[in-house]
Amino acid sequence: MTESYVKKLSAILLDAITDKDPLVREQVCGALCALGEAQPEEALSACEEYLWQHEKLAHPYRTMILRAMETVVSGHISELRKDKARAIILLASSEMTRAKELVCDWQQAASNVLVAVGKRFISQVMEELLSKFQPGALPHYFVVQTLASLAASNVFGMVPFLTSILSTMLPMLGMAKHDTMRVAFCCVLQHFSESTLEYLANLDQAPDPTVRKDTFATDIFSAYDILFNHWLPSREAKLRLAVVEALGPMSHLLPSEKLEEQLPKLLPGVLALYKKHAETFHVSKSLGQILEAAVTVGSRTLEAQLDSLLAALHAQICVPVESSSPLVVSNQKEVLRCFTVLASCAPDRLLAFLLPKLDTNNERTRVGTLQVVRHVINSAASQMEVKKPFILSSMRLPLLDTNSKVKRAVVQVISAMAHHGYLEQPGGEAMVEYIVQQCALPPEMEPWKLGPDSEDLATDSVRAISISTLYLVSTTVDRMSDVLWPYLLKFLTPVRFTGALTPLCKSLVHLAQKRQEVGADAFLVQYDSNVTLPSPYAITTRLLTVSSNPYLGDGRGAAALRLLNVLHHSIHPSLGQRWATTIPLLLEHLDGCTEETLSQKEWEEKLLAFLRDTLAAASDNTWTCQLSLEMCRQLSCYDAEPQEKNFLYKCIGTTLGAASSKDMVRKQLQELLETARHQEETEREGLACCFGICAISHLDDVLAQLENFMRSDVFRKSTGIFNIFKDRSENEVEKLKSTVILCYGHVAAQAPRELVLAKVESDILRNIFQYFSTKDPALKLCLIQSVCMASQAICSSAQASSFHFSRKAELVAQMMEFIKAEPQDSLRTPIRKKAMLACTYLVPLDPALDEQVQVDMIHSCLHSVLPVPPEPEGEGDHQESLYLDTMHTLEEVLTSLLRRNMTPQGLQTMVEHLSPWIKSPRGHERVRALGLSACLLQYFLEHLHVSALVPFHNLGVLIGLFSPRCADLWPATRQEAVSCVYALLYLHLGYEGFSRDYRDDAIERLLTLKEGLAHPDPAILFHTCHSIAQIIAKRLPPEQLISLLLTMFEGLGDPDKNCSRAATVMINCLLKERGNMLLEKVPEIVSVLRSKLQETREEYVLQAARHSVYLLASQHCAAVVSSLLGSPLPFDSHTCILWRALAVEPGLTTQVLGLLLEKMSRDVPFKETRAFLLSSSPGRVATLLPLAATCALYEVMSVLASGPAVLELYPQLFTALLLRVGCTVGVVLPRTLQAKERRSAGSAPAPRSLEPCSSAVDALQAVLLRGGNEEVVQRMELEGGWRLLGTSAGHEEGVARLASAMAKFAGPRLPLVMKELVCTQSSAYEIQRVTSTGFLAELLSSSVADDLLLLEPLLHNLAARQKDPCASVRRLVLRGLANIASGSPDKVRAHGPQLLTAVIGGLDDRDDPHSLVALEAMVGLARLLDLAEPQDLRPLLLHVAIRIRPFFDSEKMELRSASIRLFGHLNKACHGGCADTFLEQVVGGLVPLLLHLRDPQAPVTSVSLQRARVGQARLTQGGSPDVPQACRFALRMSGPNLKCEQLAAALQQHLQDGRGLHFGEFLNCTCKLLMHHFPDLLGRLVSTSLFYFKSSWEDVRAAAPMLTGFLVLHVEAEHRPQVDLEQLTTALQLLLKDPAPLVRMKAAETLGRLVKFA
Repeated sequence: MTESYVKKLSAILLDAITDKDPLVREQVCGALCALGEAQPEEALSACEEYLWQHEKLAHPYRTMILRAMETVVSGHISELRKDKARAIILLASSEMTRAKELVCDWQQAASNVLVAVGKRFISQVMEELLSKFQPGALPHYFVVQTLASLAASNVFGMVPFLTSILSTMLPMLGMAKHDTMRVAFCCVLQHFSESTLEYLANLDQAPDPTVRKDTFATDIFSAYDILFNHWLPSREAKLRLAVVEALGPMSHLLPSEKLEEQLPKLLPGVLALYKKHAETFHVSKSLGQILEAAVTVGSRTLEAQLDSLLAALHAQICVPVESSSPLVVSNQKEVLRCFTVLASCAPDRLLAFLLPKLDTNNERTRVGTLQVVRHVINSAASQMEVKKPFILSSMRLPLLDTNSKVKRAVVQVISAMAHHGYLEQPGGEAMVEYIVQQCALPPEMEPWKLGPDSEDLATDSVRAISISTLYLVSTTVDRMSDVLWPYLLKFLTPVRFTGALTPLCKSLVHLAQKRQEVGADAFLVQYDSNVTLPSPYAITTRLLTVSSNPYLGDGRGAAALRLLNVLHHSIHPSLGQRWATTIPLLLEHLDGCTEETLSQKEWEEKLLAFLRDTLAAASDNTWTCQLSLEMCRQLSCYDAEPQEKNFLYKCIGTTLGAASSKDMVRKQLQELLETARHQEETEREGLACCFGICAISHLDDVLAQLENFMRSDVFRKSTGIFNIFKDRSENEVEKLKSTVILCYGHVAAQAPRELVLAKVESDILRNIFQYFSTKDPALKLCLIQSVCMASQAICSSAQASSFHFSRKAELVAQMMEFIKAEPQDSLRTPIRKKAMLACTYLVPLDPALDEQVQVDMIHSCLHSVLPVPPEPEGEGDHQESLYLDTMHTLEEVLTSLLRRNMTPQGLQTMVEHLSPWIKSPRGHERVRALGLSACLLQYFLEHLHVSALVPFHNLGVLIGLFSPRCADLWPATRQEAVSCVYALLYLHLGYEGFSRDYRDDAIERLLTLKEGLAHPDPAILFHTCHSIAQIIAKRLPPEQLISLLLTMFEGLGDPDKNCSRAATVMINCLLKERGNMLLEKVPEIVSVLRSKLQETREEYVLQAARHSVYLLASQHCAAVVSSLLGSPLPFDSHTCILWRALAVEPGLTTQVLGLLLEKMSRDVPFKETRAFLLSSSPGRVATLLPLAATCALYEVMSVLASGPAVLELYPQLFTALLLRVGCTVGVVLPRTLQAKERRSAGSAPAPRSLEPCSSAVDALQAVLLRGGNEEVVQRMELEGGWRLLGTSAGHEEGVARLASAMAKFAGPRLPLVMKELVCTQSSAYEIQRVTSTGFLAELLSSSVADDLLLLEPLLHNLAARQKDPCASVRRLVLRGLANIASGSPDKVRAHGPQLLTAVIGGLDDRDDPHSLVALEAMVGLARLLDLAEPQDLRPLLLHVAIRIRPFFDSEKMELRSASIRLFGHLNKACHGGCADTFLEQVVGGLVPLLLHLRDPQAPVTSVSLQRARVGQARLTQGGSPDVPQACRFALRMSGPNLKCEQLAAALQQHLQDGRGLHFGEFLNCTCKLLMHHFPDLLGRLVSTSLFYFKSSWEDVRAAAPMLTGFLVLHVEAEHRPQVDLEQLTTALQLLLKDPAPLVRMKAAETLGRLVKFA
């Protein structure tokens, strides 16, 4: 029986091997392998018989079977009997050689079977192969190929056969005429040779240790003769490569004398192949093996071949390497291996060939040669030891090459030299210098982008590889320490090595620390014995200067400071302790910043403080003087780096300040003045800083030196010091003057205040005044800047209050001249900014300026700055920054003038100057003027001192000027205007006697309003203006009201219409708050309403129109409502405005709403009609009066003031509009209105759409908003409820979501709403019954129903609707009854029998063709089960389980999901007391539940099912009608009832919601536990799964055999009788023909597992 069943399974699978899907065939192959795992010989026998019996089976399928056989044989070779092995060998041999032509896949698979068997049964395989390998006839190609594979896989087994094989094969070589066969012979000879070499290398493990190389020498030589002399010259490239691959290992087996004899021919023959093949890897590999063999035998003929060898190999190494071609890279490795062999036997010849190649200018030749040199330095170190000087000298020309590839190769060679002691030789220092030069390459200059003809560079740039090489050599090669220290110091100061400073400093720090560990003497730099080294002064200057720009060059600042720290003793013996403290602090500061966040000014101050501290610590005047001299010498090095040169000037000033020799100081200052490049602005600034810093300690000397310089000949144009041309001489003299003037300014700013006051007019300003007549812009700037500095120095002095500045007015006048000379249409220089800044410092000084001078100053400054047009978009940031700085300076100068007259009149004067600009038609002028006003007012407020309670008499005028600008077209102007009003109101409070820190809530609200003025729409903007006006009205004193109104009325003619409208808003607000003027003008307003509405849209006209309608409606409400309802639909914007005006007063609004409700309910909501020439389906058309009333209700309730009236009529409004929404779902407009809407679509559209349902939804939203239920509206919006409410498919869900939101946020409103809704339950309109029932049903899902004592009435009302003729109403009744489980779970038990009976009755609803009532019943019952009394449940469980079982396999996903989830709840209800009858249902449900885990998620098509899905998605705990999720829940709940803890735990673990499920792994685990604990269920489970073999769902159909396979896998063999194997096998066999490939795959997999029952 066993044998026949395994064969039957195998036969079934083998019949399926011809499946058209490749994945299925792979699975069948896997199943055959599974059979082979259990019964290897039986499976192999079945395959063998099948192949013998099906001679005509196509070769692709034979290949699959042979692959399965190979897998089985490989895994069970040790279990294979000899006779079975012989049978397999015969089959494989037959398959391999059956076809004479090559069929590679098939014959290769057969060959692989022979190789697998040959790993144990080598003799039998060889016997078969040799039978087909007979002398005198060419064997089959794959016989030869198999011999080669056997040689590679079983070395020790094959080598003993080689002698006989070779003797048979050698005659065949001459018979092989086809290249394919020759290639096979080459391959076998290669593998034979490699196996022999491996055998000989491991003789200690070999079965026959007597085997010797000469055993094969003769045969190998004979083969060699044919291969080399006859086949190698072939035109077929593939054959040539096969020959050369074989010759490599064969050369090691040739007799020594034969090899020596053949080398003169062999080497040229192999070398010739380089010219014939693009891919030369195999040639190079074979050549390397031949050379190794030749060297091993001590060949003497090799020397004669060296030239040709070297030339050919060198040509190969010069081939550019492409990273995308691994064979090219491998070829270069093999070529380098050849050079290593040659270097070991002929180093002189090798170098004699290579080194001259370095002198060539060809890039590839030089790069390739350098690559070889580097390789032999590393790989043949002993042979190259005596050649070091020659190699070093040969590097002379490569060091001069500028090609990046050559540079990179040179750097790599130098790295190798460093590791092998080359750099210690004479000439080694040049190599070090070369590395440093490459480190100094600027990154932007490296040729990243090459031309189209050049090869790609490696990813490492020359600079990067040089930096890493320098650091690597410095830190890891110990012998290089003496070479590099202190030699690297010489590269610190030359400018050309600036780019290398960071790696240099890092390497030097490491070298110094290493030597410091050895001892202090080794560490000290001996400057006397190393004259080329820079002095300690030069090192200090260089490192300190470059540290000023610390992030350049990969962070050279930190590296330079660290080097300074380690060199402290060599720089000055007194600095060690001090620098050990200060330098780490500087480094810590750098670590805490980035290039973007570092303040350059702060960093330079820290460095200068460090320098001052260093000079103080050294306390050595000679050292200080030497340092200053060195600093001056290095100045010219930084001409290209102005920032660093500027800092160096500051360092010089600091150092000179610390020097005690006045002569030296004067001499240095004179030299600096004479040598500076005065044409450069940054250099002038740096030199001036130097003088200023120096003046801190040497004020008199500095002033004297400046005086002397001004008197010198350089200021005389005729001397021609700079140039003989007059114009250039004049220009350069002006630059000289600029430098000196700037120096005076910095001296005034830096010198001690107690000394500078005495000299500011006599020595400093006296010399400055000489040059005010200049027209040179640079000199002007310097003059102004110096005046600023001098004035600021005076102001900051302690004696400033007693200082009388006699030339103040003269300086102010001169600054005004400078300002007036600047063009008003552009801002290109900072002259006016700096001139105003100078005035700012001059104004506070005594004596005070005349009033007219002040007026002129204000006028000049305003006219110079405010008219400047704004820069166009896209201009540079520099111009914007200049303008902002200029405006800030203007603020400061005006503030300084205001400070001299801090009175209301002084403030009024300032505002009068600004008033024309505030009203300017140009926006940029207004915004600037308002900004200045806000700053002045804020300053005035902050510095207000009121000695007596006096009125702020001009408050109204000022507020009237500023407040309309809150609506300016420019957002910035609006915000500044609010700031002005804010400050003015607080000024008023200050003058009323309130303290400065008092905060008024109303005024503070202006700040909140200000934030909303940035980018508001007009509605928000004018609403904000209204709010501002309210605040003004609250705080404005009565006597100021008239002046304020008069000023605002003037603002009505403002050229900015926004401001004009804002004035109107504010006037109306003020009149409303303060007077009864509008009520007195009722007749005029009615007249304006009739005549102006169509002419203008000005806001004040609209306000008047609204007010008129309000007055009319107060007297004639019904007439106004009737008249407005008669307006054409849709209402135009004017009609809407008038409707909204009726919501001003609650009493009036209540009347209007009541009338509109009555109008809406008077007529039928729609009329039934039938579309012309269409089917009998009716259409619904809206009636006009209810539609107009609905639109009017929305407009009235859209006004916030309608809230009280809405609250009064809330139940009636809510109910009427909710039912109106229901009645208008799907209702269309009359044709006349549809045409009108289409016509108006292209013109001015109505404010809102006229669509009936949307209008009703909008009105319902307005009721909720005005009724204080904003949360309901927001929740509905968030959940999409409003959208659902207006659609046929989602209306019920929309109603439910509305009810839920009402229950949560509007509970107190529900009793009256419910009362109104109950009255509509008997409506003649079915949709109204559905709407009201849905709303009431949903209320039961909230606890508010019980809290408000609505539960009993709701239950009674819903129970009465159970027999409603509408299925939707009946379904919603069931939903409502089930909702008690959510809203009032504690009441379920009290009403349990009634609820359960009603809901279970829904399962048997016969008038529901789509089973939607049954679906609702199942969903509801699942919710009630957990809460009902056990005694109420037990009688029902079995009935319900049986009733819902057919739904498990329903075509409708919703029914499957609900029934399975309910089944889970039934199981949950049985926990702890499961009766045997129900246990049968649990067991019966296991297979469906497991398989439906693979249930497809089908799309919903019908509207009714869409409604069901929306409802179930809301009600089910899973959140959606998801069948797999329901199965997870049901299986978890079923687990405890099966009374197996392990199984229950596994179900819980794998099936948690939200956790990913690996179905195969889960099914395997579940089946394992089932079969372990319930093996008797096998038959029942298998037979149930057989039912699903015919499922209509592909995934379920595939899961069914999968389940069966896992059950079989884990059950013990003795339970086999439970399964009808015939039936199961037949069913699986049918599945192998299933149209779905996945099903066929799973069927094949399961068939493989049935071997367990064999």
